[in-house]
Amino acid sequence: MTVTLGHYLTLGAILFALSVTGIFLNRKNIIVLLMAIELMLLAVNMNFIAFSHYLNDIQGQVFVFFILTVAAAESAIGLAILVLLFRNRSSINVDELNTLKG
Repeated sequence: MTVTLGHYLTLGAILFALSVTGIFLNRKNIIVLLMAIELMLLAVNMNFIAFSHYLNDIQGQVFVFFILTVAAAESAIGLAILVLLFRNRSSINVDELNTLKG
């Protein structure tokens, strides 16, 4: 049995659906929300890699490289903000962060 483009796209869709479900079901913990967003980006990256491989084009892989650098920067900044919020409020519950509104 060979692995086709449809298999990769199905796996990417399942991962994307899991991440969307994780975002909608868990709105209390910011760390889980960030993990779900990262999973969503990885699902999209899998689709880019699959299309890049099957079309014999390097552009999808280059685009994945840029997405991963942006995701790494987002994770670093997000975790730094979480550490500061935890130090100031002793909690990272999303419901308790409503005072951050402008």
